[in-house]
Amino acid sequence: MNTHVRAPGDLDTNAGVRAQGGPGMSIPVTAARDLRRLVVRDLRRETRVLDALIVNTALPVMIMILFVYVFGGAITTGSSGLDYIDFVVPAVLLMSGGYGAALTAVTIAEDMTGGMLDRFRTLPISGWVVPAGHVVASVIRNVASSAIALAAALLLGFRPDATPADWALVVVLVTGYVLAMSALAAVWGLLVSSSQAAGAFSFVVLFLPYVSDGIVPAETMPGPLRAFADAQPLTPIIETMRALLLDLPMGSSGAVAAVWIAGIVAVCLPAAALLFRRRTSSGR
Repeated sequence: MNTHVRAPGDLDTNAGVRAQGGPGMSIPVTAARDLRRLVVRDLRRETRVLDALIVNTALPVMIMILFVYVFGGAITTGSSGLDYIDFVVPAVLLMSGGYGAALTAVTIAEDMTGGMLDRFRTLPISGWVVPAGHVVASVIRNVASSAIALAAALLLGFRPDATPADWALVVVLVTGYVLAMSALAAVWGLLVSSSQAAGAFSFVVLFLPYVSDGIVPAETMPGPLRAFADAQPLTPIIETMRALLLDLPMGSSGAVAAVWIAGIVAVCLPAAALLFRRRTSSGR
């Protein structure tokens, strides 16, 4: 007879099998149902907080207006020869989605430091479902923010030359970027001990586009900054987005962007699941 007793802090990953009455597809079916419920919970929580709803709607528009009308007349686009609105829109699309994705760190830290942690310990769910729920909800929410930013850009005079296939790749690229930032934010939110510390990640994500080829041409930066801009992941992602939207040569930036995004997702999603399991087991 099996005498193993589950510790109070451990997640019961076999509960789905027992609840469904047997092995096989019951585990993935139960996990999918739990994931859907957690995604809906996160999205509903967002709509109930008025200031968060306003920020998610207004921030992309304000960022677009700021860069096009305030900075646009004072910044040249270097050897690209593009109008500034055409140059900056790809970066702003990623900024709009990335900043919101970074706030995933705050929401998951609030769950880990509040009363939800005790509830998670008693729920019969797989360890990966809770961080995955935060990440999926973030992707849905922040891809929509990027779409709002694109609509604002079109109203301000942005005229892309993308084909339908290019648009499909743009959607994939934005979704992949938001997924990567959300997964990275989930890891950070599970590493820190407070929601205030988790909020610091959003400033890092918001700052990175400024030191890339997104806001000003990297070729105009001083040597050390240019080296950083060329090496960081946002530069190839922005260059790929710009090439897709404006029908420009892509070069190797598309492959580099794909490697960066896939690498971040491949590392951070399992890491978030592992960290969540440790947090719920240790009582930290």
